[in-house]
Formats: sequence, C-alpha cells, structure tokens
Amino acid sequence: MTAEKDAITPPSPRSILIAIGVSIGVGSLILLTTILPAEFGLDPLGTGNLTGLTELSRTENPFEEQAEVHRSDYVEFELGPFQSVEYKYTMDLDAPMVFTWTAGREVYFDMHAEPAGLGEEYAESFEQGNDISRTGSFHAPFTGIHGWFWENRSGRTTTVRLHAAGFFIDSTVFRDGGDFSRALEPVTAP
Repeated sequence: MTAEKDAITPPSPRSILIAIGVSIGVGSLILLTTILPAEFGLDPLGTGNLTGLTELSRTENPFEEQAEVHRSDYVEFELGPFQSVEYKYTMDLDAPMVFTWTAGREVYFDMHAEPAGLGEEYAESFEQGNDISRTGSFHAPFTGIHGWFWENRSGRTTTVRLHAAGFFIDSTVFRDGGDFSRALEPVTAP
C-alpha cells in the first residue's frame, strides 16, 4: 500500500454542511412528529393523534390534593350466630381509602355505598361474597357513605376486625335496628 491510500481524506466543507442540514431536518421531524405530541400535547402535523402519542401527554398528575385530613381507624365487631353489622365512612367524591378486614370465620360481606342525600334505594354495591378477609384500596365514586355489611351465617360467634386509613370524615355503625356515629381523630405527626 502506498501512503496516499492510507491517508484519510477529511470531509469537505460542503459535506459537513449537508450532514448538519440532514441532522437538523431529522431532529425537527422527530420533534414535530413524536416529542411535541407525546410530551406537550402539541400536534402540528396530526401524527400524534394518528399514532396515539398525544394520549401520553394527557396522563393525569398522580398527586391528589384532599379536602379532608388523613384519618386512621380500627374497629372490631363481635357477631353472634346470624347477627350482622354495617359500618360506613362519610367520604367526598374520589377520596381514597386503604383497608384490611378479617373475620375469625367466614362471613357474608357486601361493600357498598349510598350517595349523600339520596337514600338506600340509590345504594350501589361494589363487591359481595363470603370470605374471611379482604384487603384493598377504594376511591369514593361519589360523595356519601361507603363501607361494608357483614353477616355471620354460621352457628358460632366470630369477630370482624377492620383497619382503614384514608380521607374520610367520620363513620357510622348500623346495628340492632339503630345507628350511631363515631368521631375519628385525624392522624397527627409524632
């Protein structure tokens, strides 16, 4: 090989300008067709709607400010054979709650809610069944009272225990033909 063939020829100024122009063009095309629709919801060419990228910009903020203070609650109910109890929290629209309930033996349960001011005939049931426990989270679909009905359908006494935390205002126990409210203290920092 000769020295002329081993030498690398630098690109010409014209080649460099063409490469810069192509890079700017490709970058602009990517900006207009993907970045602006996906990140900012701006879709000047209509490609974001066509490809579904504008939906990425519409994701909601995961932070939810609440009107109520955070509260924590623990309650137990002893249920004799064929006895029942209903326990509900007053919650605003979309207020979250996490919960765990357990029973010493299988009980019938119905997680349901009633819209504020509309009465029992507008109650909506979310989950029913027979079990010894449930754990989960719940977002109130409307302002009203939200909670559980438990019934011991066995011939032996059992205890239902509920742990709940969330943005509820108070709670009400419905039992033995009556009801009474329970005031709940807000969670305070140590």
